[in-house]
Amino acid sequence: MYLGIDVGGTKTLAAILDDNGVITQKKKFPTPKNYSEFLEQIKDNINSFSEKDFRAVGIGIPVTSFDRDTGIARTFSNLPWRNEPIQADLENITKSPVAIENDAKLAGLSESMLREPLRLLYVTVSTGIGYSLIVDRKIDHEVGDSGGRLLLLEHNGRLMPWESFASGKAIVETYGKMAKDIDDDKTWELIARDIGQGLIELVAVTEPEVIVIGGSVGTYFDKYGDRLNDYLKNLETPLLPMPRVEGANRPEEAVIYGCYDYAKEVFVNSR
Repeated sequence: MYLGIDVGGTKTLAAILDDNGVITQKKKFPTPKNYSEFLEQIKDNINSFSEKDFRAVGIGIPVTSFDRDTGIARTFSNLPWRNEPIQADLENITKSPVAIENDAKLAGLSESMLREPLRLLYVTVSTGIGYSLIVDRKIDHEVGDSGGRLLLLEHNGRLMPWESFASGKAIVETYGKMAKDIDDDKTWELIARDIGQGLIELVAVTEPEVIVIGGSVGTYFDKYGDRLNDYLKNLETPLLPMPRVEGANRPEEAVIYGCYDYAKEVFVNSR
């Protein structure tokens, strides 16, 4: 059995997956702003599972500065935690080896496993915006830790972080509704444009063959996907071809499956 933990800015999902990567049990709870309370919640939820003997654990965190040698997370995009030894803490709680990575990287890895090996740009639009580059089903660890918070774009006449006007949180602040409650075409056209602005910048840097949109807003890709593809296609140039944008196959559980894929890669397949 494997344990996957998807730590989000607002909620955390913990799930047990069998050796074939099938989720057998899962628990969801609000992510505490206090790190010590988070560890207690993890411990309580793991204790509630019928299985507690894990071959390995994978954890996805919304980290923007991460020391991969020590497993210490320096800063987070949507959490106030700082300089937390999260890998060691989770190994102590689970009594298992822990593979830990940026959540968008794990989600991208998961989605890449459902496609032919290629150059895949994964973008999660949720509370915040994260992204990753997966090349032939391998994470490019040099790309994406900063997420959409540090990508500055012109919006309403001034430079603003992409995340501040295109994330799920920004959608609620701008339109007064969550993505699931938006039905009018004009609003989705505006949302597609805002998401597309950041994608143009990322395409220029990463040169992907496909873009995959996940996260809570990715769940509703069918409402704006055609508009987003049209927006990007209209800005295409001979020097900057635009790849096809697709919705994630498992937009809200991609990180959990990526936890499994990464833990297996680190602790099983590499042996």
